[in-house]
Amino acid sequence: MPEISVIMGVYNTNNETIVLESINSILNQTFSDIELIICDDGSTDGTFELLQNISRSDKRIKLVKNETNLGLAATLNHCIRISNADLIARMDADDIADPNRLAIQLKFIKQNPQYALVGCNSILFDETGEWGYREMPQKPQNKDFLFRSPFIHPSILIYKSALLAVNNYRVNKETLRCEDYDLFMRLYVEGYKGYNIQSPLMKFRENRDAYSRRKYKYRIDEAKVRQKGFKSLGLMPKGFLYVVKPLIVGMLPQRFLAILRREKSSVKE
Repeated sequence: MPEISVIMGVYNTNNETIVLESINSILNQTFSDIELIICDDGSTDGTFELLQNISRSDKRIKLVKNETNLGLAATLNHCIRISNADLIARMDADDIADPNRLAIQLKFIKQNPQYALVGCNSILFDETGEWGYREMPQKPQNKDFLFRSPFIHPSILIYKSALLAVNNYRVNKETLRCEDYDLFMRLYVEGYKGYNIQSPLMKFRENRDAYSRRKYKYRIDEAKVRQKGFKSLGLMPKGFLYVVKPLIVGMLPQRFLAILRREKSSVKE
C-alpha cells in the first residue's frame, strides 16, 4: 500500500506539455512511495487518450474516467473512493510541485499529529512566467476564513480519515467553484486543524485577471457558501460584510480588480 495517494481531476486539458510537466513533477518527487490517481471528468477533446499514453510510462499512475462531466468535487470524491493510502495529496493538472513537496509535507504531518492537513505557500505563474507569490497564514484560525480560503487547494496533504469524517467534498451547485473553501470550513467545524508550510513548495498556475473575470453567478454561490460556513464557525453576524464581499467585488471594474490583485501578489525575490 502506498504512503500517499495523489489525486488529480482533469477535464479538456489537451495540452501535452502542461499536463506532462504537472504529472512529472509528482512522479519525480524525492518521496516516491505514492500512487497518482487521475480521473478524467468526461473530456471531449482527446484528453483521455493523452492521459492513457502518459499512464503507460509509470505503474504508479491509476487512470479512471467519468462517463459524463460531473465537476471537480464529484471527480475528487471518485479518486478518494478508490485511493489506497491513509494520506491524500491534491494536485492540479496545470500546476508544478517542488521536487521535495511531498517529503517535506509528510515529515511535518507525521511529526505534528495535532494537524489533519498541511498546505504551503505558492509561486503564481501563467504562460508569461512567474508574476506573484501567495503567502498563506501559517496556522489558520476560524477568523482567517473571513478573507478567503486559508489553504491553496492543490497544495494540501490531508489524512483520508478527516475527509471521510466530513463526507468528502460536497457535491452541490453552489460549491461548483469553491468546493475547497466549503471543505476546509466543514473540517474546521468538526475540530480538525491545518498548517501552511511557509515555503513555496509549488507553482500555482493562475491568470493575472482570473478572479476579476469570474461569472457573477459563481460569486452568488460563493456568498452562499460563506454564509453557511461562517455561521457554523461562529463568525456571524460580524462576518456579514465578508459574506457579501464577492458580490461587491463583482460590481467593480475588471481593470481595477486586476491592478489590485497584482499589487497584492508581488513576486518575492
